[in-house]
Amino acid sequence: MSTPAFDARPLTDPVDGATARAYRKQLLASGRAPKTAGWAAGCLVVGVVGVFGLIVVNLIFRLVFAPFFEGSPPNAAGSIGIILVVALIAVGVTALIVRAYRNGGVRWYRLDHFARANGMTWFPQASDPPLPGMIFSLGSSRTATDILRGEQPRVVEFGNYRYTTGSGKNRTTHRWGYVAIRLGAPLPHIVLDAEGNNTFLGTNLPQTFDRHQRLSLEGDFDRYFSLYCPQGYERDALYLFTPDIMARFIDNAAQLDVEIVDDWLFLYGKRDFSTLDPRTWGWLFSVVGALMDKLAQWERWRDDRLAMPAAGAPASAPLAAAAGALPFAPPVEALRPPPGVAPGGRRLKTAVPWATILIGGAIAVGWIALQSGVLDAIFSR
Repeated sequence: MSTPAFDARPLTDPVDGATARAYRKQLLASGRAPKTAGWAAGCLVVGVVGVFGLIVVNLIFRLVFAPFFEGSPPNAAGSIGIILVVALIAVGVTALIVRAYRNGGVRWYRLDHFARANGMTWFPQASDPPLPGMIFSLGSSRTATDILRGEQPRVVEFGNYRYTTGSGKNRTTHRWGYVAIRLGAPLPHIVLDAEGNNTFLGTNLPQTFDRHQRLSLEGDFDRYFSLYCPQGYERDALYLFTPDIMARFIDNAAQLDVEIVDDWLFLYGKRDFSTLDPRTWGWLFSVVGALMDKLAQWERWRDDRLAMPAAGAPASAPLAAAAGALPFAPPVEALRPPPGVAPGGRRLKTAVPWATILIGGAIAVGWIALQSGVLDAIFSR
């Protein structure tokens, strides 16, 4: 399938600095952009200037005044040279911070106008986005940035996402790019773990799933994805992943992890998706375009478990008999279960990644042994 036509010119067209600064001020004044961005940059500049200022004062005292107290004249040329070098470093770092802050306005300007040119809306940031995907419920400081959202023919959202785990020296920031596509009906929880982006330690996804939920599909699909679906929903997964849909995923999304949960389809990658690179947008638009016309087929799926009477519920045979005697037939849709998923299919069962833990533990033990000289003692015998 060819890449959908889109207007990438706003991503690369020249932007006047004054225009970008005025645009940034407008965003901050309107409340669309977080004011903390300006405060953070200002605090960073003040901090850098303060730290280097203290260093310069300390150097002036040690190189210029301290020798007088020690009875030896200072080396004026050397002292001034060192102070100038430190001062120049301070000025350079401050200039880089200011430039990065101004370039942030240019980036916002480009993404906003790119979104408008392609029928979307741009949002600079959203804290703790209310999305049901696996990456959106982990850690703290959960923030989506540079969000582009389209509403027609269905909601599609592109964005970058960050969250942190751990604390202190063990604090880690996890970075993802995501595409969120709104479906017309809830579907069973299904995960496609792309084989192409995994490592020898296993999946790159933040969650590991019970291996008994893995379903093998026909053809070459298992070479590209490991598919997980709730136990008891294997036939439903086969209905959803017909050969033509499997081919779409292999041809267009083989490097992306996929999650279907509730009435959302998510595509994940461990890189920024919302960028100023036209090639990245061309790739993402082609992936979404390849899947879009197949989603209507998924939305016809119904969970037959929702039509089953609950345990202990009275039988409805008399009502069915009466309905059969009516002089008209009820529409087929009225006989189908309503849109939705029974509780057993709404979430996959997670598992502990024992293989990753054991391999990581073995590496840690080996490193400690190497540092302590245990291995040298063993091999020297």
